[in-house]
Amino acid sequence: MTVLTNKNSTITGKHTSYWIDSTLPTDYPILPENLTVDVAIVGAGIVGITAATLLKKAGKTVALIDSEKIVQGTSGKTTAKITALHRLIYNDLIENFDVETARIYGEANQAAIEQVANLVTEEQIDCDFRRCNAYTFARYTDSIDKIHAEVQAAQKAYLPASFVTNTELPFSVAGAIKLPNQARFHVRKYLLNLAHKIPGNGSYVIENTRVKEVNHSDPCQVVSDRGFIKAQDVIVATNLPILDQGLFFAKAYPKRSYLIGAKVDKSIAPQEMYIGTGKDDHSIRSTPLDDGGTLLIVGGQGHKVGEKQDTEECYRKLENYARNEFKIENIDYRWSTQDMVSMDKLPYIGKLTPTSEHIYVATGFSLWGMSKGTLSGMILSDLILGRNNPWAATFDATRATPFVSKTSIKENFDVATHWFGDRLKGFTDNSFDKVKPNEGKILNLDNQKVAAYRDENNQVHAVSAVCPHLGCVVSWNNGEKSWDCPCHGSRFSCDGELLRGPAVKDLKAYDA
Repeated sequence: MTVLTNKNSTITGKHTSYWIDSTLPTDYPILPENLTVDVAIVGAGIVGITAATLLKKAGKTVALIDSEKIVQGTSGKTTAKITALHRLIYNDLIENFDVETARIYGEANQAAIEQVANLVTEEQIDCDFRRCNAYTFARYTDSIDKIHAEVQAAQKAYLPASFVTNTELPFSVAGAIKLPNQARFHVRKYLLNLAHKIPGNGSYVIENTRVKEVNHSDPCQVVSDRGFIKAQDVIVATNLPILDQGLFFAKAYPKRSYLIGAKVDKSIAPQEMYIGTGKDDHSIRSTPLDDGGTLLIVGGQGHKVGEKQDTEECYRKLENYARNEFKIENIDYRWSTQDMVSMDKLPYIGKLTPTSEHIYVATGFSLWGMSKGTLSGMILSDLILGRNNPWAATFDATRATPFVSKTSIKENFDVATHWFGDRLKGFTDNSFDKVKPNEGKILNLDNQKVAAYRDENNQVHAVSAVCPHLGCVVSWNNGEKSWDCPCHGSRFSCDGELLRGPAVKDLKAYDA
């Protein structure tokens, strides 16, 4: 089906994640003083909160630290599907690795689902947790061979997958892979309940405290903008590690995707979870609302960070898709998210480097962070507690990575292209007059690369266009009104304030 969009139409919906909007804001303290704990955890999303929960249950004292409010980053902007069916993955794993790797991948992600289910039961968390089937569907016959291959590969990995042609979707599909007994939930209700039980008895949850570096000493020292924390072990769970020693910025690349939410009649809302492949790669699920209604969530239009400047068009296409396929009149929410895609399709979970005995990381979830983030918390807590973990070796963060693979060559060539080529941006634009209202543009002023945005009130916001991480030139994102680094995914507000790492500093103010 061809979806026509009007580039001049206004995108609609409240510009925030439904998961964030439907929960109360948190109010944890900043770092109150220099602290000493057993484990410091940098980043309070699903990795950090899961690890902190499991470690505290095992008797460790923990300090969970976030640069902003907890669960407002990638974990607060997810589709909130907990599944081991990650579009088309198992056939690729068998071809690129072997059947055993595919088996471990499936087993580990299935175990993550059960970990969430167990915590929901143990802690009596009301988070709309529901078992359901997951489907990867091909709407058109040109992708059906991939579906058949994936079913066979998943079965070789000992998953109870099957091929089906009938779904509850309002359109026909050529075929789909079905994986039963997966789950969906309200991610913020789940994680905020877990986080609430962490403080006390020598453990802390700390907000609005930006970590700038981690020193590998005995004990380790976590240095923030408000003081430091000493810890025997440190977990860096910041989506892409803020520490560059492990070279994860060269082993994964940042990808953005977009979601909309629309209140619909329950009779037309799919109760299972879906994601397309081929020409129709939309993610589809629903969730119950607190008022008894139902919210349909549709995602898609993914692209590498910085690849598109007119990101408003991504929202328009999603809106039109939802209107055409589900006969929706009003869009209630819209939001975007970002994740790191691993070059070899496996997440990186474990030590920062082979010689980093007490610093651990988790990254490269490739847009499936609910299961892989939970899995990371399980593996990292086991490593710190000295327990054997059956999946740790497969996902070892220090494993040999195919830097010479086709994927890694292409992605790192793209980074090099941005690093050098983007310095030509704005070469002939040397005046703020070149920037129209509600537009962001790179200018060349006084031999400086300047990122300039003119708001709807005609006020110009100007900052350095050079990302403080590794020196790439940022790109304007009109859908989010932000400056995004196309190399490694750091994001900044129009005034240069750091929104997400791996950078740990704001864009410099423009000094005219």
